Amino acid sequence: MRVLLVARRSARRQRIQTLNQLRHLVFTAPEEIRARFKDRYKTGLVTEVAAVRPRKGSDPVTYTTNLVIRNLARRIQGLNAEMASIDHMLTELVAETASSLLELYGVGTDSAASLLVTAGDNPDRLGSERSWAHLCGVAPLPAGSGKTSGRYRLNRGGDRNANSALYRIVLTRMSSDEETRRYVARRRAEGLTSLEVMRCLKRYVARQVFKQLSRTA
Repeated sequence: MRVLLVARRSARRQRIQTLNQLRHLVFTAPEEIRARFKDRYKTGLVTEVAAVRPRKGSDPVTYTTNLVIRNLARRIQGLNAEMASIDHMLTELVAETASSLLELYGVGTDSAASLLVTAGDNPDRLGSERSWAHLCGVAPLPAGSGKTSGRYRLNRGGDRNANSALYRIVLTRMSSDEETRRYVARRRAEGLTSLEVMRCLKRYVARQVFKQLSRTA
């Protein structure tokens, strides 16, 4: 899983970079090209540009631009196919290792794999749910002093890939899970900021994940 995740993150970074380059070149291209793809910056751009058939004509700038943006679009398609293949392999591995993780709301294959890799790399730190929370960097750290108490700050320790996976899970729940939305509204009414509420939720999700990991240990 670790090897596949490294490859997937690399492909994703390359895809984002290449897509930004494609959009920039289309935006600064000759008017003929800009007009053709002006309504395709959010949807269909890659597919349509990849189908371009550059022909040498009187304008070498237009020909060269079409050639370059087509190659960039096809590179993106290749990276999409690579990521899809990796996702398929990760799904099979996660299903074999801890399929119950995928039953938790908001937990996708990528997040589950990241959490499993963190757990597998640190088996000696899974003795308790609290140690797992510290490993993921979601254990609350007191920030209050003197007259100010009950406040906590961001924990910058722990495995950042696991922390990122918990962040994605919480973000999904905050946007689409009704129970989580009610919890967020209640805690905000109590005076907590959005970041503080999110830290509470990440701690809660870490607890849920640990219970599933304990079953596979």
